Amino acid sequence: MLRRLTAGLAGLTVVLGAAQASAFCGFYVSGAGTDLYNNATMVVMMRDGTRTVLSMQNNYDGPPEDFAMVVPVPVVLSEEEVKTLPDSIFSRVDQLAAPRLVEYWEQDPCQPQVYPAPMATGGAVDMMMAESATEGGDLGVTVEAQFVVGEYEIVILSADDSSGLDTWLRREGYRIPDGAEPVLRPYVAQGTKFFVARVDVERVTRVDGRAVLSPLRFHYDSETFSLPVRLGLLNSRGQQDLIVHVLARGQRYEVANYDNVMIPTNLVVSHGVRNELGPFYASLLDRTLARHPGAVVTEYAWDASSCDPCPTPALTPEEITTLGADVVGADPYGFTLTRLHYRYGRDDLGEDLVFRAAPPIVGGRGMPDQEGRMTEQGAQPSGSNAFQGRYVMLNRWQGEVACDEPRRGIWGGPPSGGEPPPIAATNTAFVDRSATLGSYLTEDLPELGVEAGASDSDDGSGGRTTAGPRQGGGCASCSVGSGPLSFGGAALMALLGLALYARRRR
Repeated sequence: MLRRLTAGLAGLTVVLGAAQASAFCGFYVSGAGTDLYNNATMVVMMRDGTRTVLSMQNNYDGPPEDFAMVVPVPVVLSEEEVKTLPDSIFSRVDQLAAPRLVEYWEQDPCQPQVYPAPMATGGAVDMMMAESATEGGDLGVTVEAQFVVGEYEIVILSADDSSGLDTWLRREGYRIPDGAEPVLRPYVAQGTKFFVARVDVERVTRVDGRAVLSPLRFHYDSETFSLPVRLGLLNSRGQQDLIVHVLARGQRYEVANYDNVMIPTNLVVSHGVRNELGPFYASLLDRTLARHPGAVVTEYAWDASSCDPCPTPALTPEEITTLGADVVGADPYGFTLTRLHYRYGRDDLGEDLVFRAAPPIVGGRGMPDQEGRMTEQGAQPSGSNAFQGRYVMLNRWQGEVACDEPRRGIWGGPPSGGEPPPIAATNTAFVDRSATLGSYLTEDLPELGVEAGASDSDDGSGGRTTAGPRQGGGCASCSVGSGPLSFGGAALMALLGLALYARRRR
């Protein structure tokens, strides 16, 4: 008998709206007529040589039964290659790399004080194994391995063809989304294995009604550094946000087979952004994508062990080791953290994502000048990475000016002292997207065609957009074709996630 399996998900770093399904590397399979959707998924990928370490955190929105997640993987994983991680490490990475808001105060013109370090706003925004699993031989489904890691009971399956896998899942009580078998077909043809991990819902933490799965980490070797997301579109409710964090020694990463664009940074914003950082940043992201349809947006590229300003302390050597330095054989120092953001719809994603190393950039640093203008509003080439999406509120001196030669435009911390931390813009896909970008800006943003204070954008988009089709950015050497991506060999496939749910058979 097949014990009850419900499905979570596995896959990508994603933040998205409550009315949307998140991006992930697979699709949900539900039972009893229930449609399952993922709320949010986070992935952190460490890359060193040909080794990839994938750490994933998953939130689940569905019926309160036991559930499992299934992740197709390129090889049969052993118990030593799979482990659980502390949930807190994902919020640390997200906070560190998220776009941030800082605040400066003009100092007393008669007693100027220069603060070399940025001062910021106060307050952080804050399977049981399936008993029939071995009975799929007539359909080409085989159990390759099974073991227990933490709260997860894991079985590794292989399938000879996608129709056999589709039939086996349906025979065992799974309800598969329409169109799944043709999408699975090329992956199965490349020899994928299926990593199935069951958890007990009674042991899962719930936050705001969502079940938060204990994070999993596993590693593998492959020539191609890639992350498939196309199967996730089978459960899409609309626009999806995908956020990928990449850790690599001294190296920034970008996508090889889509266009790349840097988020505008060092914009001076109105004081209302203090309480509306999420809507502001959503409008900036949407406007950027309206001007660069189908592009992947770089939001952060910085040494993982430092930051300026820091919405949360930089990653420690222990945390970097937890995220994979222990299995790539690297010293936990000198890693660059890159944050990539992709927003797309069901009809926009033609290929899975392939990553490539990119030259270092800087941007989003420095102090305001005497007129209150910011430099480094775009990414510039450099010898090391120090780029961030940073947005600035300015407070002019409001006190008495009791001297003959006042010095204006000297910026620092608040008159009352203290160094409140910057605010990080996390979970921005959950926010209302009705506000226009111009309403938040104190100066025009010509590169995006936005006027400060404007309530409507020049093209009528209101700063809102849907992701456009893929635009250029082809990669002749990435093993990308009309089929799925290769890990560097015909028998290996790129990662994708598959979430399953089944009623117990009696």
